[in-house]
Amino acid sequence: MEGEGAAVALCGQRQEGAGMKRPSEITFEVTEAVEGGYDARAQGYGIFTQGDSWEELEAMAQDAALCHFDEEDAPGVVRLHLV
Repeated sequence: MEGEGAAVALCGQRQEGAGMKRPSEITFEVTEAVEGGYDARAQGYGIFTQGDSWEELEAMAQDAALCHFDEEDAPGVVRLHLV
């Protein structure tokens, strides 16, 4: 990860309208980054994030999910799965 405390959350296209049902949960597939820290990709959604520590990654994944969905449509549970 570049720089001290670097964290990134990238949102894909927001899921608005279109009659989408609110997902009850979203799972991020997590890998250890070559340069340190973790990279995470939401399964089934264009959501990517990373963090220097597991705790930071948890916060970043939650934030990325909220960024991707409208607040009322955001999943109730965000899971991280280390592969």
